Amino acid sequence: MHRSRTYAVIIDIPEAEVGAGSAFWSGVFGTPARPEPNEPEFRSLRGAIPGLVTAIQSVDADARYHLDIETDDVAAEVARLVALGATEVAIWQECHVLRAPGGHLLCVIPVQSDPEVFRAEARSWPDQPADSDSSDSLDSAR
Repeated sequence: MHRSRTYAVIIDIPEAEVGAGSAFWSGVFGTPARPEPNEPEFRSLRGAIPGLVTAIQSVDADARYHLDIETDDVAAEVARLVALGATEVAIWQECHVLRAPGGHLLCVIPVQSDPEVFRAEARSWPDQPADSDSSDSLDSAR
């Protein structure tokens, strides 16, 4: 069994527009867009969405949004999401990038939140055998 929870909402903005985009989202949420010293591609919007990290990420791609899902077992969570229909796109640092059916991106990352928050808010998932498919998993969950 492993656990996971939605950790962050990330607003991806093309590099050339990140200044104007940061000012806009800062105004929308009423919180400053603060650079992250150890991660220059990120600007934090602390408190924008209660209970979730909200950040702007400068990207070399089109504008979009994505979710970060934190977990105590990255491999098991990736396998669970792939069984539900996601496809693996890339690995960047400790982040596994997936594409959900419909095209949205999401990242699976190791636990980042305070351990007490994770314990209280994460959902538990049974680990699936490597040879099971999503329809079997859905049938057994009913």
